[in-house]
Amino acid sequence: MSNSSSISQFLLLAFTDTRELQLLHFWLFLGIYLAALLGNGLIITTIACDQHLHTPMYFFLLNLALLDLGSISITVPKSMANSLWDTGVISFAGCAAQVFFLCFLFGAEYSLLTIMSYDRYVAICKPLHYGTLLGSRACVHMAAAAWATGFLDALLHTANTFSLPLCKGNALHQFFCEIPQILKLSCSNSYLRELGLLLVSLLLVFGCFVFIVVSYVQIFRAVLRIPSEQGRHKAFATCLPHLAVVSLFVSTAMFSYLKPPSISSPWLDLVVSVLYSVVPPAMNPLIYSMRNQELKDALWKLVSKCFLKQ
Repeated sequence: MSNSSSISQFLLLAFTDTRELQLLHFWLFLGIYLAALLGNGLIITTIACDQHLHTPMYFFLLNLALLDLGSISITVPKSMANSLWDTGVISFAGCAAQVFFLCFLFGAEYSLLTIMSYDRYVAICKPLHYGTLLGSRACVHMAAAAWATGFLDALLHTANTFSLPLCKGNALHQFFCEIPQILKLSCSNSYLRELGLLLVSLLLVFGCFVFIVVSYVQIFRAVLRIPSEQGRHKAFATCLPHLAVVSLFVSTAMFSYLKPPSISSPWLDLVVSVLYSVVPPAMNPLIYSMRNQELKDALWKLVSKCFLKQ
């Protein structure tokens, strides 16, 4: 294969070659996928239908649920189909689409998580300016900026990656199309251009991470100065779910991409990729609903209304 134009399809790495375990993988991923669809779908529906939840915090949470639904729908259904039909084939166009949408959705989600930390910072540290700094127009602009950032990032990475000449086969050691795995197939030094772009993206990610950390240092300092125990509990209840989501998203992604080569193996790479691409979209609704009484009350009201109509 002299270049990427001669590749019509890629081969994805299977979790197992045993038929029984392939079916187990299918049912396990199906359960996770349905849980993610149900959890994120309920959050989106509840926030959209309940007027009391039309606030900046829940507006950003609705956007997060939409991004989670999209990201898990890019990888899991294809992996399930491959296990069910005992194949690992994905077309060149399908692989490019996976890379584009994953970069788009993950980039937008990380930008949105950064914005959500700013929302919590203003709500707790500058409550008197909350309505001014986070009005409806400002929130829409911030959310649009997050989506646009993800789109631009995805466009650059996808165009750059699939313009590289690929001559080292078409087998990817991953259960979905991932840029580092595609770069391993490159046969020229032009892949350094994509590595440079990845480095710039990592610097931006690190900048956002520092912003989130600084925001939460200020938040916890402000919360600990709140005199009433009830006030501190309420403040923590709105911050801890977001902090847990950020920690889950960042820690799994960092371990996946920054782990030393000495402990790298195809099996470990598969497991770690599941942790950062599949687990967070399924866990986020549970994390947000566990400590958020306002969201739980609105959800219960919505479910009760649906049953009463029946």
